[in-house]
Amino acid sequence: MAYHRGRSGGKRGDRQVQGDEVIRVPLPKEGQLFGVIEQALGSGWMDVRCSDGKIRRCRIPGKLKRRMWMRVGDVVIVQPWPVQSDERGDIVYRYTRTQVDWLLRKGKISQEFLSGGELLF
Repeated sequence: MAYHRGRSGGKRGDRQVQGDEVIRVPLPKEGQLFGVIEQALGSGWMDVRCSDGKIRRCRIPGKLKRRMWMRVGDVVIVQPWPVQSDERGDIVYRYTRTQVDWLLRKGKISQEFLSGGELLF
């Protein structure tokens, strides 16, 4: 006997409502940061420049590693580790180009942050 699992395609819980606007782009939750991948180190590790100005060595968990490619310059969400929180973290989400454009338009991130300008020093 086959069971019906609802509609196919897409996720249902991927929307947030802010005022009258529906947001389909996931934003960092409590304790998470925006980041830009600076260098690929191999074996699922990346150096990521985070929005707090620190460079963290972050790993890509297995479920993300198998599902999507990460490249230098990609905007990601970083979850710092409880231990060594200033040095290490996990990459929990990668934004697409259209999502990055939306974040820039809404003022969530700045062009200086993407280009590696003043926030680093």
